Amino acid sequence: MLYYNQYVRAESLEEAYDLYQKKNNFILAGMLWQKMRNKTMGTAIDLCGLGLDKIEETEEAFRIGAYVSLRDLETDEALNTYTGGAFRESVRHIVGVQFRNVATVGGSIWGRFGFSDVMTIFRALGAKVELHHAGMMDLNDFVKLPRKTRDILVAVIVPKNVKGVVYVSQRNQSTDFPVLTCAVAKRADGYAAAIGATPHLAEVVVVPERELSELSDEQMDAFAGQVCDEIRFGSNMRAGAAYRKTVCRVLVRRAMQALKGELD
Repeated sequence: MLYYNQYVRAESLEEAYDLYQKKNNFILAGMLWQKMRNKTMGTAIDLCGLGLDKIEETEEAFRIGAYVSLRDLETDEALNTYTGGAFRESVRHIVGVQFRNVATVGGSIWGRFGFSDVMTIFRALGAKVELHHAGMMDLNDFVKLPRKTRDILVAVIVPKNVKGVVYVSQRNQSTDFPVLTCAVAKRADGYAAAIGATPHLAEVVVVPERELSELSDEQMDAFAGQVCDEIRFGSNMRAGAAYRKTVCRVLVRRAMQALKGELD
């Protein structure tokens, strides 16, 4: 059970940031994993009054606030229309609706969990993050930051440079943690495949569009093989590395076939 000594509902990001600089203080998110820690913390900092629970669309991007729930990703009409339902597919197996109503995008991204479906699809989409102190940066750069970084995740930005995206996953049972996650997208810089639950943090392989110019069976097979060669695989209680590598080839091939159908 997690205990804390004080609760503060921040009135501004600057106030929250200042409080967070003290080592034993922490940001409240969904608390679905953090609450299970057996530890006493300092001040719990609540950002719920700062308007971070909105999904905003512009001509260039979607801006997804850190307090947006996974259920909002699942049900937002504009976001799912743009991604062909990929966001809905990416979260629909995560425990249940009650859980997804509480779990937040910010908590999922900040936690950098290896099993995260959410991290997988955002990495495939070439997302960016907005931090209060450090500003805007690519999600690919954010995941390399030290875990002890004392900044505040404000929003995740999905640029509108994707022509199609497909999400698939393999699970031992419907609402369990995934054995492997896979998202493929056609982006401005080529075709991207993000693979997660390896069990490492989701990684991305990007190839130029010219290498998949025809989306022939041979090209898709070659792409799936390249992804399997470049992604790290490990073993845990859910699956072994060799099995995950085999599943990866199947999921990438399956996702590419579905993506081809979207693009035709």
